[in-house]
Amino acid sequence: MSFTVFLGNLPTWVTADDIKGWLAAEDLVADSIKVIRNHETQESKGFAFVEAPTTEEMQAIIRRFDRAPLEGKLLRANPAQPAKGKTAGVVAAAPSRDHQQPRRRAKRAKEKEQARSAFATELAKAL
Repeated sequence: MSFTVFLGNLPTWVTADDIKGWLAAEDLVADSIKVIRNHETQESKGFAFVEAPTTEEMQAIIRRFDRAPLEGKLLRANPAQPAKGKTAGVVAAAPSRDHQQPRRRAKRAKEKEQARSAFATELAKAL
């Protein structure tokens, strides 16, 4: 069973090692820490997931870090929820943006056609 804590509102400079150090300073234990990063830039997205070994440890991490101040912000810590549309234990591929391309192309083609028609109408008036 997994006891995962969502740790949010983190500054972009925070690394897994930073979080590990914070936990160690509080005598808290984590099985793993994953700072979520932008795939293209590798910059932190400002949140992380901390895997605790027990429900008690998970609750202790949440109590310690929820609403803790850091650089003028308040951290958020709560039990992690499965992503919307996903069930626990099932990993789905990230949605592709390619599905938007045909709609965009069709919309652009329609806009071009309308612009040509308007231009042709105005040209016919002028002739």
